[in-house]
Parts: sequence; C-alpha cells; structure tokens
Amino acid sequence: MSQSLSIAVIGPGAIGGTVAAWLSRNAAIDDLILCARSPLDRLSVETPNGGRIEATPRVLTSPDQVEAAADWVLIATKTYDVEGAAAWLKPLMGPHSRLAVLQNGVEHVERFTPYVAPDRILPVIVDLPAEREGPGQIRHRRDGTLTVPDSETGRAFAALFQDESLKPVLTDDFLTAAWTKLALNCAGAVCALTGRPSGVVHEPGMAELMRAMAAECVVVGQALGADLPDDLPDWVVERTFASQPDSVNSLLGDRLAGRPMEWDARNAVIPRLGAPHGIAAPLNQMAATLLAALEAR
Repeated sequence: MSQSLSIAVIGPGAIGGTVAAWLSRNAAIDDLILCARSPLDRLSVETPNGGRIEATPRVLTSPDQVEAAADWVLIATKTYDVEGAAAWLKPLMGPHSRLAVLQNGVEHVERFTPYVAPDRILPVIVDLPAEREGPGQIRHRRDGTLTVPDSETGRAFAALFQDESLKPVLTDDFLTAAWTKLALNCAGAVCALTGRPSGVVHEPGMAELMRAMAAECVVVGQALGADLPDDLPDWVVERTFASQPDSVNSLLGDRLAGRPMEWDARNAVIPRLGAPHGIAAPLNQMAATLLAALEAR
C-alpha cells in the first residue's frame, strides 16, 4: 500500500473507536476521520497486551463538514441506526469509494443497498471484545478478528490492518461465518435479559437456555444455505464458559446504559428469516419481545 489513503469511520463507539485506533498506526493512512455525534478530543484504547493507543483523528460531527469523499468508509454504528449512518454516505462516498459494514447480524448488505450499490458494500463480521468506558476511552480485552469475503475488495480491506491484535480473516464462505457469529450473539441475549455479564452462564439452566437459542439459529441458518454443524450450540456454550466472567457484551452494555438494543439483528432476525421456510424460533422470538419491552420502558 504505497499510496496515501483517506478513511472515515462512522460511529466511534467501542468497535468503531478500537478499529480507528488500530488504523491510526498505519502510515499509509494520511487522513483518518471519525464521524461522531459529539466532539471528541482523542481516542485512548487500552490494548490486550497492556499497552495503550493514543490517537487524534480528525473528528466531524455533521455530514455538512465533509470536504471530500474518502477511499474507504467504515460503518460501525449499531444496526438500529442505519438512517443516521446513511446520512454520512452521500458526501463521503465518491465514484471509487468502498463501504465496509462492521455490524452484527446477517443482513449487512441489505441494510445499506437503499443507499449504495451492493457490489460496493463489503460485509464485515466483527469479533472484537471491547468496551467503551467513556467518550473516546475504550478497553480492548483480547485479540480480535474482522472476517470478510475473500474477494479483491476483501483483500484490500484486510491490507489496512497491520497488527495481530486486530487481525483480518478472509473466508470463501461468508454466509456460514455470519450465521456462526449470529449463533453466538443470539445466545448472548441471556446476559441482557438477566442484567448480568458472561459469568451468568454458570447459573443453573443458563447454559441449556443458551444452547437451545443457538440451536434455533443453526436450523434457520442451515435452511438458508449456511454450512453449520449440528454441534455448533455446544461451541457457543463452551466459548461463553471460557470468556471472562465480568465480560459485558454490547447488548447488555446498551441495556445498562439505557440505550436502544440490537434485539432485531441478534434475535428477531432468526424467526423472521425462518418463517418463509416454516421454521419457528420461539426462544429467540421471546428474547426479542422481552428486550423490546425493556427498551420501551
């Protein structure tokens, strides 16, 4: 990557802020822009190896402040804020700009096709345990990955990252990778519903509930063509047991902070996409219904 690049990150929360901080270490990026709702002085990210990244990207708080299109636009907002993120796309997306969607769920491309041609959208699966501790203050707990399709655009995206702590992964079966992550995410609703971090899996009945929710996801994903093993729910539970007991997933973090929650992209999507195939997912439907009621309150 010899030529200089401009990159805009929409949504400097836990994920967007961490990604932007690691991008700030790439010397080929000469203009790193954060698109935020509020002014931000700097990014300070505690890294998994005990170090800290201090970055001072250019911060814009309104699409009207954009002066030129970016080479890459990375969307790291929550899935319920598509309209807010899309407001930045008109000034940031030029004829040769590429859009990477770093969000949960399995509908990355579908969410933004009303605004950008699908062949210019790169879906990204984020596995990045990071928590926002204050404006621009983020704790990156362990090494993370960004999984993208093994395509020319995917390889160009992967080349932006140069550190093992946030590693790009190329896959020739993105559908399966996305549904695998969804199986993990849907079970994480148990944390938001109980108001407790990952350690809640040790309580009686919690592992079985998570396993059953993931099993519903597997059946729907298989019907849609994802190559998911039947024992994937066991992996979901094992991974949850292996996580730090005080780890707070983004769904729980949003509930504790009184913010909207991604119950549609993480749970309601499963019965919604299963319905045309005659597949019910009552546990995920119940989780989505309860989370929506908690959000409304």
